[in-house]
Amino acid sequence: MSRLGLAALAVVRDLREHWASASAEELEQFETDVLSGFVLARASAGLADGTIRGDVGHLDQIRTWFGQPLWGMEPADADTYFGKVLRNSPSGTRLARSQALTTYFMFLELRHKVELHRMTDRVVECPIDEMNRPRGAKDAQLRIPPTEPEVGTLFTGWGGELATCRKFAPTARNYTASKLMSQVGLRVSEACKLDLDDIKWELGRFGKLHVRHGKGARGSGPRERMVPLINGADRTLRWFIEDVWGQFDDDHTRPGAGIWTSAASAACAVVG
Repeated sequence: MSRLGLAALAVVRDLREHWASASAEELEQFETDVLSGFVLARASAGLADGTIRGDVGHLDQIRTWFGQPLWGMEPADADTYFGKVLRNSPSGTRLARSQALTTYFMFLELRHKVELHRMTDRVVECPIDEMNRPRGAKDAQLRIPPTEPEVGTLFTGWGGELATCRKFAPTARNYTASKLMSQVGLRVSEACKLDLDDIKWELGRFGKLHVRHGKGARGSGPRERMVPLINGADRTLRWFIEDVWGQFDDDHTRPGAGIWTSAASAACAVVG
């Protein structure tokens, strides 16, 4: 072998013996920094704040149970947690927590695998695998929507009860909210967050609703849209605003005054 080859071999050595072990304080600070980086990365990906808070909450629950940084979890730990601790929890909870943990370990492997190996002398590997991954399969349920005549019968009967109900205003509010959702296809959460200013009578042939809190796609957060007041929704809403709304003793000039007034939560509970 040439002299150059011997020199090259001479500098190849195990560097781990020169690495100082990380102290408990350093690991604690590193864990905090990693979680902060995880939150920032998920925000950069466009996830809604509520989605990120949910993931962090799941991670915090697992961390509390585990009692040490999550990067130390092994498949056996995940078996115990999901197979015993969460054995009787709703499947949605188990799936969400498993997904949060999987995403967190993906972040660790992509961003901090080398650092963690240097500081802890362990290779990061997700404890969730094909053997212990919570399954979300449920029996398929066929959901058949009511027919148009059935919907008509419902609201005809409900409307007839307005003349004899004990509390007219709340009953009329619930009736209007439900009928509006059936006429223009609003979700319950979207309807409950409507304000008087969201009614744009001057737009289009029938007027439109400015839905400011529409459901986002893939965690992107609320998406706005304009919904035309078709299928008689303009008449339904106009009747409620002109003949019923004032009975709730609210100020229509107040900024942000809701269509369903301060009792919106009660309406949501009824129509949901």
